[in-house]
Amino acid sequence: MENLFTRNLILFGPISNSGHRVIRRLIEFFQFSVKRRLWTSEKFTMKLAVAEDPPQVRGDFSSLRGAAVPNKDFSSLPLSVKLLTAGTAACFADFVTFPLDTAKVRLQIQGEGRQLVAALASTPTTVQIVRAEVSTNIYQGLVGTIATIARQEGFRSLYNGLSAGLQRQMCFASVRLGLYDSVKEVYARLLIPDVDGSGRNLGIGALGVATRVAAGITTGGLAVLLAQPTDVVKVRFQAEQRTLAGPKTSGSLRYSSTLQAYRTIAKEEGVRGLWKGTFPNVSRNAIVNVSEIVCYDIIKESIIHYRLMTDNVPCHFVSAVIAGFCTTIAASPVDVVKTRYMNSPKGHYKGAIDCAIRMMVKEGPMAFYKGFTPSFARLVSWNIVMWLTYEQMKLFVRDVHDRHFD
Repeated sequence: MENLFTRNLILFGPISNSGHRVIRRLIEFFQFSVKRRLWTSEKFTMKLAVAEDPPQVRGDFSSLRGAAVPNKDFSSLPLSVKLLTAGTAACFADFVTFPLDTAKVRLQIQGEGRQLVAALASTPTTVQIVRAEVSTNIYQGLVGTIATIARQEGFRSLYNGLSAGLQRQMCFASVRLGLYDSVKEVYARLLIPDVDGSGRNLGIGALGVATRVAAGITTGGLAVLLAQPTDVVKVRFQAEQRTLAGPKTSGSLRYSSTLQAYRTIAKEEGVRGLWKGTFPNVSRNAIVNVSEIVCYDIIKESIIHYRLMTDNVPCHFVSAVIAGFCTTIAASPVDVVKTRYMNSPKGHYKGAIDCAIRMMVKEGPMAFYKGFTPSFARLVSWNIVMWLTYEQMKLFVRDVHDRHFD
């Protein structure tokens, strides 16, 4: 400041002491104003940089998701809470879409045992394919199947096996969905090494497709092993045809209740009968888990990453529809084999592979996509209801937990 003051003296020449004081005050005020402007500008620039600096995007885009939707970390909650939340959301979705599942099962078992392969009389070793008569099919299409069941057996028949279905979802979906994030992180720690040596495993953030697939197969297979008896009972209730005019005695029905079905199957077919069809069901649900949960996971986070949508209901809806379509395409063949094998009496098939071979020989390759329309409608509807419910329940449970336990 003294240099500046001296330069001003040289510039303005000799002036009075009062004039010097005035000039000094003006120079001090000018310097203070400049410094304040610079400090304010730097502070504003820092704020702007923080606001505009995008979060570091990791492999699973979870950092971006967390930045977009703060205070919604569901993975930090206790495991029991995550299992209960996933099971409840799946039960609600199963209740809403259960008539579609019943129609799918009826269409899948329609034509079972019908002989479509006949040996020619002149040459017994020659085989020809005989087309089935369409008139023998009592169920035609998704809407027609639902209408036929409601008309001939009553509307409540569309919910045959609902009790076992809800039991299945509480056991099955809670494991395959509630454990998915935890198992995914375990595989990330095992498959992706710590590259910087700082003790922070980057695998938790850089979750690749292989890690997700491994987690989906693991949770899907484990869930089937636990919930298989409930699935067997559900399929048999859904496959059973009942008439409005027929007597409603216990002898006229295959099973009178869910508990009686468990006891009867265990008594007549042994404990192994309750786990009938475990192999095709494990295969099916491994495919379902990968194409449903993993597809939903990747699609949703990709949409958020490319800023096509935010983490909200429209994003969840689009992701659920795409995941449901992928699941139907991939899982329909195994699903048909599973349904027929679990519904068959003891000794009818030697195993799931024998069931698939007979279907191929007797009914042709299209038999593996029987009930595709109701299966697609059911899976897409189920995915929409389940994922929307699950995402909203995660927010609700997280808020409740933060309010009462933190």
